[in-house]
Amino acid sequence: MRIAVVVFDGFDELDAIGPLEVLRNAATMGGVDLEVDLVALGGAAEVTGSHGLRIRPDGPLDPQRTDLLVIPGGGWNDRAPQGARAEAERGELPAAIAAAAEAGAVVATVCTGAMLATAAGLTRGRPAVTHHGAIEDLRAAGAQVVEARVVDDGDLVTAGGVTSGIDMALWLVERHFGAELAEAVAAEIEHPRHGEVRRS
Repeated sequence: MRIAVVVFDGFDELDAIGPLEVLRNAATMGGVDLEVDLVALGGAAEVTGSHGLRIRPDGPLDPQRTDLLVIPGGGWNDRAPQGARAEAERGELPAAIAAAAEAGAVVATVCTGAMLATAAGLTRGRPAVTHHGAIEDLRAAGAQVVEARVVDDGDLVTAGGVTSGIDMALWLVERHFGAELAEAVAAEIEHPRHGEVRRS
């Protein structure tokens, strides 16, 4: 299974790094066929998060070679010049997200990453959640807003604000590789799983 965690200038660091750590722990602890990469559109050599963290992605996002695409948020609620809102308006990342979904990838969003999935045309008429500050934007775009920490609608999985991305990633480990591995990873990172996973 090929998992891509996509980052962009202005992304919220914990939205991406929390799930990345969960998924990479699953890859090393579980003896499962799992490849987890941190990627950027166009193969950017360096990306700067909303809190100033500078990282070097592993490589470019390839929508055709991604089984699970994890999308962080960042910068939506405060209309930052860089971040999810800016990427939604630019359009290139939503187009890549749509291409990955079209190719069969599961799309998983954290926080206002849901608004990038919305810009990609993936949330209309579907159950979803995002950060509380963007709930009305998500609803106005036609999603069926669900009050839950994680919402699993098959090929679209959404999580609420920031730290819920860790619970979402643990749920994805459980969904794809079993509860035993998910619990082992949760214990390794000392994260008590909490909040409801609402399945459609």
